[in-house]
Amino acid sequence: MAKIKICGLSRPIDIDMANEAHPDYIGFVFAGSRRQVSEEKALELKQRLRPEIPAVGVFVNEEPGTIIRLCQAGIIDLVQLHGDEDEAYLLELRKQIAKPVIKAIRVRTGEDIERAKAMSCDFLLLDAYREEEYGGSGISFDWSVIKGMTKPFFLAGGINIGNVNQAITLTEPYCIDISSGVETDGHKDGEKIRKIIEKVRSVR
Repeated sequence: MAKIKICGLSRPIDIDMANEAHPDYIGFVFAGSRRQVSEEKALELKQRLRPEIPAVGVFVNEEPGTIIRLCQAGIIDLVQLHGDEDEAYLLELRKQIAKPVIKAIRVRTGEDIERAKAMSCDFLLLDAYREEEYGGSGISFDWSVIKGMTKPFFLAGGINIGNVNQAITLTEPYCIDISSGVETDGHKDGEKIRKIIEKVRSVR
């Protein structure tokens, strides 16, 4: 059964929605975004979050020291790298932290995925490529290019209640990653969160 991550939580009410719907992961965006949270805000939200729901920190080309500090403070439980971080960056970071690392890949062709498979991360995150954007575009890519995946991966980009069954059936991801697909007027919608979690968990 695919897991589900609700990303981009930034308000106390977002945490309350997550606590009620109980996704497998939630995400705090520390990179520049309308969903961005400060370290102080993330701490406040994490303290409100049910302890059994892991929090993922999303970063774009961040200084490793910031990530290490957030991990050591217990504010995040997993690290998601969504920028141009290379293998050397990954290796250096993993010397300092024991938290699982997710490396996001902006997919244009199957070759992008093939190159990423060898990276020393725990998970990949496959997202749509869009010029000058590192994610959160709300658009999907051609899922048929995902073939022969042995490394567990999160699938992101343009997923919503209308296509999530197809996404799971076609790609068999470890986890579905959703942000804008559970929003109304730019804010998280508790009913959409509840419905899509139910939908994901009904797919066998």
